[in-house]
Amino acid sequence: MIAKLLIANRGEIACRIIRTAREMGIATVAVYSDADAKALHVRQADEAVHIGPSPANESYLVGAKIIAAAKETGAEAIHPGYGFLSENADFAQAVIDAGQIWVGPKPASIRAMGLKDAAKTLMMEAGVPVTPGYLGKDQSVARLKAEADAIGYPVLIKAVAGGGGKGMRKVEQAADFEADLESCKREAKASFGNDEVLLEKWITSPRHIEVQVFGDSHGNVVHLFERDCSLQRRHQKVIEEAPAPGMDEATREDICAAAVRAAKAVDYEGAGTIEFIADASEGLCADRIFFMEMNTRLQVEHPVTEEITGVDLVEWQLRVASGEPIPLKQDELSINGWAIEARLYAEDPAKGFLPSIGRLSEFDLGFRGRIESGVDLGDEITLHYDPMIAKLVAKGRDRDHAISQLSAMLSRAEIWPVKTNVHFLLRCINDEEFRDADLDTGLIGRKSDDLTVPIKPTESELVVGALNLLMVQTRDQMGFPLLDANGVRDHRISDSAKLSPLFGFRLNSNPNRHIRLRADGGPAEVTLSEPLLGADEIDYSRYGASWSRLVGGAAHRFELVSIDERGTGQASAADGAILAPMPGKVIAVDVAEGDAVTAGQRLMVLEAMKMEHALTAPFEGVVTEFNASEGGQVQVEAVLAVVEAAEAD
Repeated sequence: MIAKLLIANRGEIACRIIRTAREMGIATVAVYSDADAKALHVRQADEAVHIGPSPANESYLVGAKIIAAAKETGAEAIHPGYGFLSENADFAQAVIDAGQIWVGPKPASIRAMGLKDAAKTLMMEAGVPVTPGYLGKDQSVARLKAEADAIGYPVLIKAVAGGGGKGMRKVEQAADFEADLESCKREAKASFGNDEVLLEKWITSPRHIEVQVFGDSHGNVVHLFERDCSLQRRHQKVIEEAPAPGMDEATREDICAAAVRAAKAVDYEGAGTIEFIADASEGLCADRIFFMEMNTRLQVEHPVTEEITGVDLVEWQLRVASGEPIPLKQDELSINGWAIEARLYAEDPAKGFLPSIGRLSEFDLGFRGRIESGVDLGDEITLHYDPMIAKLVAKGRDRDHAISQLSAMLSRAEIWPVKTNVHFLLRCINDEEFRDADLDTGLIGRKSDDLTVPIKPTESELVVGALNLLMVQTRDQMGFPLLDANGVRDHRISDSAKLSPLFGFRLNSNPNRHIRLRADGGPAEVTLSEPLLGADEIDYSRYGASWSRLVGGAAHRFELVSIDERGTGQASAADGAILAPMPGKVIAVDVAEGDAVTAGQRLMVLEAMKMEHALTAPFEGVVTEFNASEGGQVQVEAVLAVVEAAEAD
């Protein structure tokens, strides 16, 4: 058995591998970049080695540094996790050539499945069903157009070296083919250095079904049943579950047997996944499920397979890499219950899934279910890596029970001030079509507006936010708020010992006091009045000069703008403050201080994490303050401009 293992990765997968290795008595070595010097995987490992600057291409993607770290620490094996170098055949070979154990498939197996066209040809020879299409070497526009016409529209163009949704185009009609082909080849060349493409018939009701396979050096290959990963956003998985809804035993037997044939065709060792595309227009049926590709590594969604089979796939990887046979035979594996996983990302769905960074001042994912995370309270989410910060996995006796368990987990998540996709995930799993297992890969795209609409604070939440902010400003020497009779005093603490001092008070004067706030970065107004119903049931926490609500995954931030005792309803200039959504660079400036602007007019463009984000005027008015210049760097939530509303006629 391996005695010391180096994990050539970071984040939650590194922590996941460390956990199993520790249970097996295997010492662990972490590697880290500048940005990850204090990361959770570094803190959890027995040893850690610095491998370079923060950019991945200077650290985690430099194989020579990782192999050197293994030699330096005496680690005899390297586990690549997923992503980074996990499917790099040259790196796998370099590890083996250095005399270390590669915890993964043979380099030849990785290469065999690396190009989609060659892999499909190999699968056809092995008797694995593939999507109808064209795999030929003739890449002329005329030949590709003729093949697409023969297949019939819509047709899918795919880069042979593609992945992650890049180098893919759906062509609806013959007239669009040449333009879409040119665009696809250009993107493929830029992303993969290879502009060759293949053509596939477009599946009208596609479901993403994948089968977990496992092989060893003794010629054994087993499957651990299927997963459904149909809930996707731009070809990226969002929710995964096992087993697949609507999969009957006959279809399962056929598709899993095909997956085993696929693995045997490349002499596969270790954990791998055979991905299929299913035409679910008439339900799942073996003759409408086609090979798509093989991932020659552990998958992000492997926990759902572990939950229904009781197997630790990382343990199996380490045992097989040490030369042992697969621990269980095929007839010893069975499905028990249902499991579902949600990928929790540091991003803001209401702003086009813009990544969010910062320090996790609040990070509580509750205690139910299985949580796989690479961060902890107080850790920093940086610009440099994938924004996934955790996976939440729930198991139930059946699908409905598993979904309800996951919904409860997501509802209890409390994360601040980093924005997350928690409410997007909740909406996804509570969507009627998803609940009814009426699935296809386009579901999120069709319902994007409904699934991403921001959660607005309720009236009760706004009232409590306003009172909390007033209390910050008007505390006496005992720490309790005293608001005076004309508007600010003569509020008294409730006699009820059960209520927190923050919420247990009644308003005894001026029932028409107007408080203007900035709620979630936008203007809001409340009128304080008695009684304050339900306010004591709202969970608030104070951060700096603001108050934040942290309940059910929704984080609302309140900042005091103005107090108006007359109740005139005039807007404050600060209502129009334009805040930087994240650190970045100003790449375009369209207005100057003193300019009149209209609602929605672009003020400037901010570039952050390789994305452009236009900042616009919230309403018609005048730019009274402008604090940005083209080429300048800005910090998150910096006030870049202020728009004062135009007076009503």
